[in-house]
Amino acid sequence: MFKDIIVGVTPSGVDACAVESAVGFAKKFESNLYLVHVAGMEQGWGSIETLEASGETARLEARIREMYASLLADLPNAKVQVVAGIPHNELLRLARKKDTDLVVMGPHTKEYEEKRAQMWGMAGSTLERVSQKARCPVMIVHRAVECKDPAFSNILVATDFSEQSECAVSYGGQMVRQYKARLTLMNVSETSTDSPQGRAEIEARLNAEYGDRLQGIDNCVYAGRFGRPAMEILNMATQIGADLIIMAHHSNADDPEEAFLGSTVVQVSVNAPCPTMSVNRHFDLRCGLMYDQTGQVVEVAATA
Repeated sequence: MFKDIIVGVTPSGVDACAVESAVGFAKKFESNLYLVHVAGMEQGWGSIETLEASGETARLEARIREMYASLLADLPNAKVQVVAGIPHNELLRLARKKDTDLVVMGPHTKEYEEKRAQMWGMAGSTLERVSQKARCPVMIVHRAVECKDPAFSNILVATDFSEQSECAVSYGGQMVRQYKARLTLMNVSETSTDSPQGRAEIEARLNAEYGDRLQGIDNCVYAGRFGRPAMEILNMATQIGADLIIMAHHSNADDPEEAFLGSTVVQVSVNAPCPTMSVNRHFDLRCGLMYDQTGQVVEVAATA
């Protein structure tokens, strides 16, 4: 399913859960795994040449490899890379260069727990900017995840009926078919008062908008809710025991920084009981059967 996986790491170990999950997926799918740490900006170092000349690059690589030695024992080909620059820029650049089909990230900030206490759902700008701009799905992991077989059996996809959300729904449909999983497709309305009739109207619209492209999925539930989107998505994930949440990362906010601090996908991802996957474009799984919008098999994808 995933041929090339990048996981963002820091020497602090705050990303341990993300690394553990990425290693589990790499083993399961026989993926190429890259542990990437972006260094230099916070220490005032301006170039990789400075890091290399001082020996700091090698020391950081050795420290990270030692930190995760037990996890990487069965992945001798896993690579640890230290680069200088702005973290989100370098992670996005490497993902494009490797044609990566999954980026895994943790909260990516030492102050994560304190920030959660001060501002519910806040996350570092690295996490925000990577999940917003990546050309591949970004899986955000902030707690230990069991890598089971099948990898996913109960998938929650949240949509706001936007064009961006169509990508998330399509990708979710592919994953559900791949794993023969249960799909819950939900929309949360902030504009109306909760009522049985209102929920039924949302669910009817979900069916009308996405029913054709989800044909062939035997276990699919439409759910309409009212309230704060992040809170309702988290409640639904807990209620159904979801093992993956899929959303589109986007915002209509005029101020990009406001969008970074307030996006629903980040509020969900740093509080969810399971990994959250941010999807911004249409993707095809790299293994298994491929489907058209009616659920018919159109081709067999090349395996990695």
